[in-house]
Amino acid sequence: MFNFYMPPRMSKLGWIVFVLAAISASAKQVEAQTPGARQSKPIALVHAHIHPVSQPSLEDATILFDGGKIIAVGKSVNLPPETTIIDASGKHIYPGLFEAHSQMGLIEISAVRATDDQSETGAMNPNAKAQIAVNPESEIIPVTRSNGVLLALSAPVGGLVSGKSAVLQLDGWTYEDMTVKSEAALQIEWPSLAEPTRGDAEERKKSRDAQQNALRDLNQLFGDANAYVDTRKLNSPDQAYDSRLEAMIPVIDGRLPIMVHADDVAQIESAVGFAVDHNVRIILLGGYDAPLCADLLRKHKVAVIVSSVYRLPRRAHEPVDHAYTLPKRLLDAKIKFCISGSDRSETWNTRLLPYHAATAVAYGLPPDEGLRAITLYVAEILGVAEQVGSLEANKDATLIVTNGDPLETTTQFEMAFIQGRAVDLSNKQTRLYEKYREKYRRIDAESAKPNLGE
Repeated sequence: MFNFYMPPRMSKLGWIVFVLAAISASAKQVEAQTPGARQSKPIALVHAHIHPVSQPSLEDATILFDGGKIIAVGKSVNLPPETTIIDASGKHIYPGLFEAHSQMGLIEISAVRATDDQSETGAMNPNAKAQIAVNPESEIIPVTRSNGVLLALSAPVGGLVSGKSAVLQLDGWTYEDMTVKSEAALQIEWPSLAEPTRGDAEERKKSRDAQQNALRDLNQLFGDANAYVDTRKLNSPDQAYDSRLEAMIPVIDGRLPIMVHADDVAQIESAVGFAVDHNVRIILLGGYDAPLCADLLRKHKVAVIVSSVYRLPRRAHEPVDHAYTLPKRLLDAKIKFCISGSDRSETWNTRLLPYHAATAVAYGLPPDEGLRAITLYVAEILGVAEQVGSLEANKDATLIVTNGDPLETTTQFEMAFIQGRAVDLSNKQTRLYEKYREKYRRIDAESAKPNLGE
C-alpha cells in the first residue's frame, strides 16, 4: 500500500502520473533484486564459442540444459521440441567464476557493526557456521555476479579457529537456496612464528608466549576432539555433549579439511606438520612462500589458495612483481593451486576476481591455467567439482555469456545462469548509472529546445 503526500499545487492528472512513475520505479527496483525463476523448460544456447575449461574450447557449438543441469555440450546436440533456443552467435560461454575465499553475505559495511557478522566472540569457534549467517539481501551479491562471479566460498574470520566456511551460489531467496556445500572447510588463522622485533624485551617475550600458547591451544583442541570421538565410539552413557567438539568430528574423521591462513615458510611448515601429526586434511590460504616448501606440499598433496595476486612484496629484497608471479611458480613446482582476491580486494570487491587471474597471466601463467584457477581448480580444491567448475553433462548449469575473454577488463558479461535460472545482472551501481544517464539525457533534451523568448 503506497501512502504518498500530494503537494497542494499539483493537478490531479499530474499527481496520477507521479504516482504511476513512483510505482514503476519501485517495481523495477524490487525486480532487480528478485532471484531467478526456476527453469521450466530446456534452454539451448546455440552458435556460441564454448569454453568448458575441462576440455578444449568449441566454436559454433551448443550447450543444452534442463532442470538446472547441463544435458549436453557439443557441435551436434539434439534439442527437444519444447526447447527455448537463444542465438549466441559471436558470444563466449564460460562456467561461472568462483571466488575461493571471501566473507560473502557476512559483511556489508565494515564501519557499521550491525552489518558485520563475519566473526564470533572468542578464539575457538569450530561450531560457528558461515552458512546460517549469510544475508541473501546483501547489495554486494548482485554487484559481484554482474562481473561473472557466480560462486564464492563464504568464510568466517577472527580468533584462532574461526568456524566453518560454506560454498555459495550467488542467487537465492534464502541461505538454503544459495548453499552449494554447507561445510567446505574449518577456518584456522595460524599464529605468526616470526621472532618479535618490536617493543622491549618484556614485550617481545609476551609475543613469543602468545605464539606458543596459540599452538598449545590448537593441539589441545584437536587432542580433545580425538578423545571425544573415541569416547563416542564406545557409546558411553557418561559422555557429555559438547557442541564445539561435536563440530570437530568431520575434521577428525577426514571428511572436512582445515583451511589454514599461512604465508611464510615457518608458518607453512608448522601448519603442514600439525596436519600430518593429527592426520587431518589441509588447504593453505595465502601461500606466499609456498614455492619454497614445494617438496613438503607435494609429498602431502597440499593445495594452495593464492589469497591475492595484487600484493606488495613481503621483504625488501624481493622483486616488485614477486606476488604476481606466484601462480606461475606454483604451477612450475607442480603444486595444486587456485586464485582468490580476498587479501587485497576484500569482499565488496570480489567482482575483481578475474583481474587477479589476468595479472597472473600477464606475469607468466598460461591463459588456460588462469581461467582454471578461478573456476575448475577452485571447485576441485573445495570438493564441489562434481557439481560446478566446468561445463560438462550432469553438472549444474551455472554459466556466463560474454562478448570476450572474462580476464579482459573490456569484456561485458551479458547473461548468467545459476542452476539453469536466468539471473539479473543489474545492481545498485548499474541503477545509479541509468538514473544519472537519464538526468543528463533530459538536460540535453531541454538545451536542444528552441528558445521562443528570443
